[in-house]
Amino acid sequence: MENNIIYKDLDIIVINKPAGLSVLPEGWAPDAPYLVKQLEETLGTVWIVHRLDKFTSGVIVFALTADAHRSLNIQFEKHTVEKVYRAITVGAPGWKERVTKFPLRVNVGHKHRTMVDNKNGVRAETRFKVLNWIQISPELAEGTALVEASPMTGRTHQIRVHAYALGFPLLGDTLYSSPETNIIARPALHAYSLSFDHPTSNERVKFVAPYPADFEKALEKLALKV
Repeated sequence: MENNIIYKDLDIIVINKPAGLSVLPEGWAPDAPYLVKQLEETLGTVWIVHRLDKFTSGVIVFALTADAHRSLNIQFEKHTVEKVYRAITVGAPGWKERVTKFPLRVNVGHKHRTMVDNKNGVRAETRFKVLNWIQISPELAEGTALVEASPMTGRTHQIRVHAYALGFPLLGDTLYSSPETNIIARPALHAYSLSFDHPTSNERVKFVAPYPADFEKALEKLALKV
């Protein structure tokens, strides 16, 4: 895990989480490795501030003191933390930027999916920006795009469902109707950057997580690198 540390001081630790590693233990596999356990083996107690899905890679911050935890929690609650993700879509949007506000209902059905529900869903907002796109790809007849997604709320699977609801599911995201692919073996979603006020100095800080190998290879294969 040491190679995945982006930044560490007395108050916080910032990690580039590998895809496939849960942040907390899974109920159906309590003995499987998980990120918090790995960190606490060397650091002692760490405080969870936010989470990433098991198959999402990228930047995540943990507090190392109770005061830092309190400060970061307040920032997340007030939505002053800026989260930016990068994702690869199936299909190339005809727009450059789009804000989606589809209400979402989580944990639906035996697959525990999140769904758009205009009647019973809760508020959810995601801002999308297309960084690069290909209308017709040798690898994907539907075309493809590299998009930036900034969730203004923190619902389960929010970016994945909002992209699907727009008609552009994430590559590899078979839970939300993406076709089977050998380009990447998971939903093509990476938590790219995280910006917040440092709990002690109050200085605005920004941390960026480099793409993991599978995401990088997918971009190269699809000729989407920017």
